[in-house]
Amino acid sequence: MRFAAPPYMNDVLPYPLAKDGWLHTARWRYVEGLFRDICRRYGYREIRTPILEQTELFARSIGEATDIVSKEMFTFTDRGERSLTMKPEGTAPAVRACLEHKLFAAHPMLKLYYVGQNFRYERGQKGRYRQHQQLGVEVFGASDAAIDAEVILLAMEFYRALGVEDQELHINSVGTAASRPAYREALRDFVRPFLAEMSVEGQTRFEANPLRMLDTKDESDLRLLADAPRLVDFLDEDSRVHFETLQAYLTAAGVPYTLDHRLVRGFDYYSKTCFEIIGTKLGSQNALGGGGRYDGLVEECGGPSTPGIGFGLGMERCLLVLDALGIVLSVEDERPLAFLVTLGDEAKVRPAAVKLLADLRAAGLAADMDYRSRKFGQQAKRADELGARYLLVLGDGELERGVVGLRDQNTKEQSDVPLPEIIARLQELAP
Repeated sequence: MRFAAPPYMNDVLPYPLAKDGWLHTARWRYVEGLFRDICRRYGYREIRTPILEQTELFARSIGEATDIVSKEMFTFTDRGERSLTMKPEGTAPAVRACLEHKLFAAHPMLKLYYVGQNFRYERGQKGRYRQHQQLGVEVFGASDAAIDAEVILLAMEFYRALGVEDQELHINSVGTAASRPAYREALRDFVRPFLAEMSVEGQTRFEANPLRMLDTKDESDLRLLADAPRLVDFLDEDSRVHFETLQAYLTAAGVPYTLDHRLVRGFDYYSKTCFEIIGTKLGSQNALGGGGRYDGLVEECGGPSTPGIGFGLGMERCLLVLDALGIVLSVEDERPLAFLVTLGDEAKVRPAAVKLLADLRAAGLAADMDYRSRKFGQQAKRADELGARYLLVLGDGELERGVVGLRDQNTKEQSDVPLPEIIARLQELAP
């Protein structure tokens, strides 16, 4: 029997692949580390939630009529007859955790970030996988449009730090739950005369979730919707003032933006601000990430009225963007500084080699050795395969003289170093 990973779920490996170099753990760690560092500088703290949550959490927060809840969730009944779902997104679990542990009571304002796995059973394609890793932030407790601007700036700074300079910010306001019904009806009235010409997906969304008709890639639907009513013209006063204030803050921060009247978010819990960051040199697959405000979500999940805003960025999508733009990451050097080669009487040499290797590692030096009792040439070849900078040679003769051979793999120069001095010497040579 041959086993394989489930469709559109990827292994991330310790060695880069020629075809899919983005599936290299060193690159993932680099991006995660950069994201964590930027979040720390902005005052955000990490939250980690379980992969499994109660299904009702997502049905209530995301919305029964959304594609995620109706078609894409990995849901099952456990042995305790509970309906559980592998989390398809990170915001609702963060809200649940804050409610369960009474964080909202202890901390009137929370600035959180997470790096975690999401699961959606959707049509797989490059950059869209059924298991994907999301980098996200959530802010609870602040209704000021200044925090909207901060969240947007954080996302854009993250991509700039990765080398993606050509970004375009699109923003819109989706109003509030109280103001949206009037817009939904106006949109339906506009579409109704040519509903039969819409795509099957558009016709389905017309009844279930009309705002989602705007979030389409279908060229025919886009033409039909070109003159559709604009959400911004249906905003309540509070939403209008909030949106204008956000624009003023972005202008003050020197961030250009585009008003995108077709920009909506896929979840029911969004309100007021929504945004998307576009890569201007990426062709049609140009979305870098996005998010928005969700002032009613905490209350919908059983908590107090608490404003919130956040964003999510897909790790896989991020790395594929870097590949598309030819951006090379300065990933950490995983090569050992030294590789220990032994020869001669194993009964004498191997114990000394094991001790030396342990001493090197205890001193903070990356070191390795061959464990297969092979010939000198084969051990040296393994050192080259791992990319070791220095070869340490330890044999009967070296033991008798109390030295270890130190060979520079670049220059091929070799000299004997007293065993008690080898750690200090390598520390001097370490980059």
